Amino acid sequence: MTNTQKQKGGKAEIDASLKSTRHWYAIHTYSGYEDAVERYLKQRLDSLQMNDKIFAVIVPKEKKIKIKNGKRRTVEEKIYPGYVLVDMLLTDDSWYVVRNTPRVTGFVGADAATPLPLSEAEVQELMGRMGERDTKFKVDFQIGDLVKIIDGPFKDYDAKISEIDSEKGKVKVLVPIFGRDTVVELDSLQVQKI
Repeated sequence: MTNTQKQKGGKAEIDASLKSTRHWYAIHTYSGYEDAVERYLKQRLDSLQMNDKIFAVIVPKEKKIKIKNGKRRTVEEKIYPGYVLVDMLLTDDSWYVVRNTPRVTGFVGADAATPLPLSEAEVQELMGRMGERDTKFKVDFQIGDLVKIIDGPFKDYDAKISEIDSEKGKVKVLVPIFGRDTVVELDSLQVQKI
């Protein structure tokens, strides 16, 4: 055991320096069970009346735009798969409740029994990424750029950018078909620079 947490009668005892303030902690979960751990932990908070020590439980996610079958879709992806963040006062009881939640493997720290709080900068960066609901993206092409089509019916064709619509995230490309250039409108995510 470290000086942060000492064993006392089979139960962990948290160092007094961590008890005094509220911090965000990262907990490791079984991969794919992050949402379930969030749900389990929130249920346990209510049933064990720990709302005065554990304030928030979140799975860090951000919105991304993906192309599937030629259609643009906005999806939420986990920023750190296998991890859940908990805003809490670290006490023996709160440590025990979080640590013994189903599908939780432990706190992130020097070892599973020694939780280390996230720094304020890490928390601000994560919250910023989660708060970015603007799913617009930057079209990083110029007229005349040579590109390769990576999705859709013209997949693997080389083309040349002829027009850019930054508002809609679309590009018009010239695809050589039967010896002449044909204009094709594509999502900017369907092409990549050569």
